[in-house]
Amino acid sequence: MMKTLKDDFRKTHVALTERRLDKLLAEWGSMPGEEHGQIFRALDRRTAEELFLRILPYDQAELFMLLPPLGRKSWIRILPPDDAADLIQELEEEERPAALDLLDTPTRMEVQGLLAYHEDEAGGLMSPRFARLRPDATVEEALRYLRAQTRQQVETIYYAYVLDQNQKLLGTVSLRDLFSADPFALVRDIMTTGDDMAFIREDQDQEEIARIFGHREYRVMPVVDDEFHMKGIVTVDDIVQIVEEEATEDIQKMGGMEAFDEPYFKISILDMVKKRAGWLLALFIGEMFTATAMGHYQNEIAKAVVLALFVPLIMSSGGNSGSQATTLVIRAMALGEIRLRDWWRVFLRECLSGLLLGLILGVVGIIRIYLWPGHATLYGPHYPLIALAVGGTLVGIVLWGSLMGSMLPMLLRRVGVDPAIASAPFVATLVDVTGLVIYFSVASMLLKGTLL
Repeated sequence: MMKTLKDDFRKTHVALTERRLDKLLAEWGSMPGEEHGQIFRALDRRTAEELFLRILPYDQAELFMLLPPLGRKSWIRILPPDDAADLIQELEEEERPAALDLLDTPTRMEVQGLLAYHEDEAGGLMSPRFARLRPDATVEEALRYLRAQTRQQVETIYYAYVLDQNQKLLGTVSLRDLFSADPFALVRDIMTTGDDMAFIREDQDQEEIARIFGHREYRVMPVVDDEFHMKGIVTVDDIVQIVEEEATEDIQKMGGMEAFDEPYFKISILDMVKKRAGWLLALFIGEMFTATAMGHYQNEIAKAVVLALFVPLIMSSGGNSGSQATTLVIRAMALGEIRLRDWWRVFLRECLSGLLLGLILGVVGIIRIYLWPGHATLYGPHYPLIALAVGGTLVGIVLWGSLMGSMLPMLLRRVGVDPAIASAPFVATLVDVTGLVIYFSVASMLLKGTLL
């Protein structure tokens, strides 16, 4: 009876702790930084360790620096090598050597090896701890060996990797295949090799890695160098974080600003202004050309003031179509649906879709002028020509915006620049200037001899 009560109490305590931890993790990013240390110190050791293992690297680094120097060793040592490397990368340059010295010698060597890679490459994401087997081992021997390896903090046991004496990858074998195979069969006879074996190169970019995981239903993939030496593994939980980071960066760039590498509430006001001011100034200077373009057509505007009424309508329509096109193309490029060699196909599709969209808006614009109450008084006796000028311009500007929005990201990728820089505000600014030229050119042609 006593034992049952103790078990029930233990289960209840674990459930409450887990619920408390989940709530903490959900609210951690929105808490002021000064509260993090207070909450962390108030937790029991087991809950604090679980929290420390599950928060993001920059949060780990923040807590790590709040700890007294003598207490940091036990915390950084509970992290796997790849997570310890991520934490150290978040520290200030002068703090990193001291943090490395807190690790035991084997782990320190592993972490230093990971830090030698760029953090957005496979080598910087991988874990050097993985299950390995010999090709000449029997299935029974392999299972015993894997059981022993799990006690040595192997990252994952879903797959084991068959290596030769030079640590070159020969094949992969799943735990399921080992359990279902004849105990006396050799590992080499059941391992996956050749084209069926998926792997990642150590210098592959994290965006490309995310696409590979998206196209293949794997939880983990091996990382190899140019000579096919096994370097480590990348797991799907690493990819979840990558996708979040890449999506955040692209959304920020598409919003017309530099990417932030910290949570919103941890960015200082000064840093936020610096990141946003450059793009705002660039877009502001771009919009100055709009005033220049309108100044060029001031005689036309003076003769036919009614034309100025439709300038906002024309500019916003072109900018909106360009923003739609650039968003579609950047997303498709990020997912690998569009490659640079597909530019001609994209051009043709956007020509057709931009023309149809322009026709739709053009017809609506013409109808709007014709059906507006008092249109003859408001727009003058030549309102049919004005309607035709507005409708024709909408066709041209929407088509032009679609082409600009679709081709600019591909051009940037061609010259080695992140396509996300072709943000919606950037495209809209470019289309605004050219839209005015299209509008007044069409109006001058149609209204010559009447209003102009």
